[in-house]
Amino acid sequence: MKRVFALMLGVLTAIGGFVDIGDLVTNAVVGSRFGLGLAWVLPVGVLGICVFAEMSGRIAAVSGRATFDLVRERLGPRVGLVNLVASMAVTFLTFIAEIGGISLALELATSVNEFFWVPVVGATVWLVLWRASFSLIENTFGLLGLTLIVFAVAVWRLHPDWSALVHEASHPANTHGEGLPTYFYYAVALFGAAMTPYEVFFFSSGGVEERWTEKDIGTMRANVFVGFPLGGILSLAIAATAALVLKPLDISVETLGQVGLPVGVALGKIGLVVVLVGFFAATFGAACETGLSTGYSFAQYFGWQWGKYVRPRQAARFHLVVLLATIVAVATLLTTVDPIKVTEYSVVFSALALPLTYFPILVLANDPDYMGEHVNGRMANALGTVYLVVVVVAAAAALPLMFITKAGQ
Repeated sequence: MKRVFALMLGVLTAIGGFVDIGDLVTNAVVGSRFGLGLAWVLPVGVLGICVFAEMSGRIAAVSGRATFDLVRERLGPRVGLVNLVASMAVTFLTFIAEIGGISLALELATSVNEFFWVPVVGATVWLVLWRASFSLIENTFGLLGLTLIVFAVAVWRLHPDWSALVHEASHPANTHGEGLPTYFYYAVALFGAAMTPYEVFFFSSGGVEERWTEKDIGTMRANVFVGFPLGGILSLAIAATAALVLKPLDISVETLGQVGLPVGVALGKIGLVVVLVGFFAATFGAACETGLSTGYSFAQYFGWQWGKYVRPRQAARFHLVVLLATIVAVATLLTTVDPIKVTEYSVVFSALALPLTYFPILVLANDPDYMGEHVNGRMANALGTVYLVVVVVAAAAALPLMFITKAGQ
């Protein structure tokens, strides 16, 4: 069991990054509109996040310091500030969306309006982040989030034409009547969702929380290469269920309930109960991840004490930032803003922030003063360089595509 729990940081990070409220809806939207014609984006995104999460985790294990802590020191306060502003804009938008997503999941389960749940959820998230240990958070929501495997079971129970499904997934094409700008808009959105900046900051900070050392590099890599591909598989399963059930009926996904509908068709009421548990666990885990990332980023940039491995009183400013972020998130949601719309915009803005996030990580992973003998090898540098080019292209295309397509309309 210790080996299983040792992988929970990677599982929580991947579930928070790949199947949070944004990914749940975006993958279902893509499946219902394009079938599996955009499935190729997921392995590209999974490989990219694995490359940079491995670098980020290695930096934490070797230096004993989180990535954001070193960015300011190595690249200077100005570059660090730009990095902070860009990543925090995406992280905070996602935090708002996750609290809204938990409220939507509770509305589905209880039929009580989501706006009743918003302050309750905000208070609960804050209490968990304030009082619960890091290991309790990652183990509880990492394990519960695995209930989303029900989407993969649903694909099997729907008895698809497997050869046709595999052919569609392995042959990138826009064959479903959508315009090319819309096709590429959702490609950028899926890519941005897979490589969300807060994932690597949370992962490296989690490594420090767990006191990784050079001896734990193997554990870190197991977290990366098990957790993130698992998140990609769950994302693909969500898209596949929507492609099999919703697309033939010409149902375009607009609500969280529609995301779980194919599971109900395939597995009945039991499937719906399991998927509701998965929705709650994934969004709550992602809320914890983004809420902590908000505090991590500010505290590390300004040099404050941070983390769950010290008493709250010793990291008072860290916890104050998380509390203020939670209050603002709840207040924003109570204006009746649609959390689904918030998350759609957050995944696009995520693509804009990617170059500012991953370039500093590549620099740090090549710095022998911090990494010693554990600097990047040729393969890591080659992949990192290729993905830097890809994220720059995605960032340059994100806003024009959003305006041209009216956010994918």
